[in-house]
Amino acid sequence: MVSAIAWRLGTVTDITDETTTVRSFRLDVPGWPGHRAGQHLDLRLTAEDGYSVERSYSIASAADGSSVDITVERIPDGEVSAFLHDTVVVGDRLELRGPIGGYFVWEPANGGPLLLVGGGSGVVPLMAMLRDRMRQASTVATRLLSSSRHLEDIIYREELDRLANAGDGLEVIHTLTRSQPVGWTGYARRIDDRMLAEVADPLGSSLRAYICGPTALVETAANALSRLGLPPDRIRTERFGPTGT
Repeated sequence: MVSAIAWRLGTVTDITDETTTVRSFRLDVPGWPGHRAGQHLDLRLTAEDGYSVERSYSIASAADGSSVDITVERIPDGEVSAFLHDTVVVGDRLELRGPIGGYFVWEPANGGPLLLVGGGSGVVPLMAMLRDRMRQASTVATRLLSSSRHLEDIIYREELDRLANAGDGLEVIHTLTRSQPVGWTGYARRIDDRMLAEVADPLGSSLRAYICGPTALVETAANALSRLGLPPDRIRTERFGPTGT
């Protein structure tokens, strides 16, 4: 049996533009052992001269089979993200290993109520949770608070709208921090204590929280929830920085 830390070759079977700077890649991975929503994988690129570089990416897909999705933001001067966006096409093979991680995971059996807080591409592992929630027909009360700079920067916007309209206990709340379109009814500022209190309140005091995004956002949200009285063991965080390129 091949272990989760062994490198495998996955074939790109689909590429989807989520925004102008964010793209999703679906890979068929023979022997993929399956994953849990919230886990990540390592991806390795190797040049002909032997130079190689690795990056970690959250898994975006539900835990259902031998295919796996990653969603990659194109970072200025990003060595790996630029290659994925500019060079990779359907049919290419990429080297990866995983799944990795067991702390930042959620599945319907874990229960709720569930509060998900994501900033920018930090929504990716949270989307895996929402997709798995839908796949398993869960009705766990769930609220997603997603922070983006502009309307056009919202990753998975149309899919999130569909999920929120399914009538199964999911609510999606957006905040736009840089600009808002005419008639915008969502939040229009960075996540703060008051926003977290308003979003979390309908879920009650027994909620489970998962927060992912830039360090400043994660710390702000986690500290706000702590001040609201949520025990530390009910707050799971995952943060990313400039190395995730």
